[in-house]
Amino acid sequence: MAALLMDIQDGIATITLNRPEVYNAFNDPLSYELQDALKQAEKDAAVRVVVLTGAGKAFCSGQDLKAAMGSGKRNLSESLHKRYNPIIRAIRNMPKPVICRLNGVAAGAGCSLALACDIIIASEEATMIEIFVNIGLVLDSGSSYFLPRTIGYHRAFELATKATPVTATEALQMGLVNQVVPTKELDATVQAEAAYYAAAPTKAIALMKKMLTKGMTSHLDEVLEYEAYCQEIAGNSADNAEGIQAFVEKRKPAFKGA
Repeated sequence: MAALLMDIQDGIATITLNRPEVYNAFNDPLSYELQDALKQAEKDAAVRVVVLTGAGKAFCSGQDLKAAMGSGKRNLSESLHKRYNPIIRAIRNMPKPVICRLNGVAAGAGCSLALACDIIIASEEATMIEIFVNIGLVLDSGSSYFLPRTIGYHRAFELATKATPVTATEALQMGLVNQVVPTKELDATVQAEAAYYAAAPTKAIALMKKMLTKGMTSHLDEVLEYEAYCQEIAGNSADNAEGIQAFVEKRKPAFKGA
């Protein structure tokens, strides 16, 4: 059975972690396959949006500890640099929106994986947990970046140091996820969201993704300059021309993502 599945239809690339028997925990092959799938999605001009999800009841339970133990003493820093960090960077640098279909538990690096996405749509049965402290480890794969910026330092400290599980409803209240829907409605909701972005002005959205990320760590003057730079790029795009033409003609724009 393939550890990862990838399907591309109608501008939507759906990437599914496919190790349901271990709650989609990462082993070495899965981490490298996910890196490759994200590269493929970025390079494929037909892909306008990426959906990331897990097979079965879980989204991703983080590192497969049994597999790690079987390979002897690991250099955890090296593992992060080679396996996990490239995945997080690929999602954040992806010039297309990445939607997390949070179908179940997201734990440890799996929680980081969800937080790295641009939009998180959660099943009401989903949970998120920064479980690292339970085995004497620290946050990794970007969680120490995303978590305090999303929910503030004090709540982030509590979740990180107590490994407090967060239900989907609690995650929505904290601002960790965008939507929570009944499990039976998850597929339809994610599909509708993905379809919206597949028809949206992809170049403008890619620029806004970069701008918002930069805006979290930059001063106002830097942000104003970067906005002006990006607006000039967007203003010279085919989608901008189409959007203006559609406005004048009082019709819905047909964006091509260029």
